Amino acid sequence: MYKFVLRPLLFSFDPESVHHFTFKMIRLANTVGLGGLFKTKDHVDNPLLKRELFGLQFPNPVGLAAGFDKDAKLFKELSNIGFGFIEIGTVTPKPQGGNEQPRLFRLKEDAAIINRMGFNNGGVDEAVERLKSNAAVGDKNHVLIGGNIGKNKVTPNEEAVNDYIICFDALFDYVDYFVVNVSSPNTPNLRALQEKKPLTDLLQTLQNKNNLKPQRKPILLKIAPDLANEQLLDIIDIVAITKIDGVIATNTTISREGLQSDHKNEMGGLSGRPLTQRSTEVIRFLAEKSQKAFPIIGVGGIHTAKDALEKLDAGADLVQLYTGFIYEGPQLIKDINKALLSKV
Repeated sequence: MYKFVLRPLLFSFDPESVHHFTFKMIRLANTVGLGGLFKTKDHVDNPLLKRELFGLQFPNPVGLAAGFDKDAKLFKELSNIGFGFIEIGTVTPKPQGGNEQPRLFRLKEDAAIINRMGFNNGGVDEAVERLKSNAAVGDKNHVLIGGNIGKNKVTPNEEAVNDYIICFDALFDYVDYFVVNVSSPNTPNLRALQEKKPLTDLLQTLQNKNNLKPQRKPILLKIAPDLANEQLLDIIDIVAITKIDGVIATNTTISREGLQSDHKNEMGGLSGRPLTQRSTEVIRFLAEKSQKAFPIIGVGGIHTAKDALEKLDAGADLVQLYTGFIYEGPQLIKDINKALLSKV
C-alpha cells in the first residue's frame, strides 16, 4: 500500500513539507488510538532477533538513523512501526535554523536524496525535555535511544569540543548511547574534525568525562563514506587509542558518480541507493583490518532485506535505515527482520 498508494502521493509534494506533514499524521494516528495498528502490522517480535551490543539489549537489529527525528518528537511512535532503536539528532547546544530552503531534494531515478539541512534543530535542551517522557531502562515500554551530537555552525573547530561536551552532559541521563557526528558535509569545516589529531583529542575528552560517570554510556563515531583507506586505518587506530565503543558507517557522501536525476548537482550529502556499495565496502574494510575489534552499525543505501544482510555479512552488527525507509516504507523493517529469522 505504501509504495503504490501513499508514496506517489507524498512524492508529489515538496520533501521537507511532506516530512513535517508525515510527522503530524503519525502523531495524530497515535493520539486517536491507531498507534497499536502499526505495532500489530509491522512488528516482528521474536527473541531470536535480539542483539546485545556494548552492554545494551536491542529488541531487533534494525534502527532508525539520525536525521529523521532530529528533535526527539516522535521516537515512541516510530518505535511502534517496528524499529529496534531510534537515533535522535544531530542536536547542537543552541537551536539553529539550518541552511536556507530548499535544502532537501528527491532523486527519484536514483532512489536517493540530497540534503543540505545544516543541523537544523531546536537545541539539546528541547530534545532533553521530550526524552524525559521515555520509560525507564528495563521497562517494557522503554525506547532504546541514541543521541547524535554535533557542534553549532558558528562555533569554530578550535572550540568544537565544548559544544560536544555540552550536548554530552545534557543528554547523558536520557539516551542509551552517544554518536559523535563529525562527518556531515553540511556544516562548514566539520569534516576537518575527522583528521587524526583533532578527532583523537575530541573523542578522548568525551571518553574521559564518560569514565568519571558512575555508569558510563557507549560512545560511537559516525564516519563519512568518502574517507580513503589510509584514513579508515586512522579510524581503527583512533578507536583503539580512545577505547570508544564502535563506529557507524556511513554518513552521506559528497560523491555524485553515476547519478541520473535532475537534482544530481545540488550541494549537500547524498544518501540512498547510490551509497549501497560504498558503505558496505567501508564496513568490510573496517571489520577485516581491525579483525572485528569493535562493533559496527551499518547504514547507507539499505532498500531491501538483501542490502541489510550484505552489510551484516560484511561485518556490521546492527543496521540503520533512513532513505530506504522513505522510499520503501515500514514494510522494509519487517522484511529485514523476517529475512534474519529465515537464516536462523
